[in-house]
Amino acid sequence: MSDEIPQPTDGLWSRLRLIEGQPLAARADAYTVVHDELFRRLESGAKLDSQEKSGDR
Repeated sequence: MSDEIPQPTDGLWSRLRLIEGQPLAARADAYTVVHDELFRRLESGAKLDSQEKSGDR
């Protein structure tokens, strides 16, 4: 058994590591951008799911 934690393959992990190396103010702005992008991705997925379910009726 390995103690290594699997890393995401979509570039998120490397992006977060890059953000962590920035000064605090820049870090806050960068995390806001990441949050907004992830929020949009989740929202678009939820909309697609509800459209697929309503189309099944």
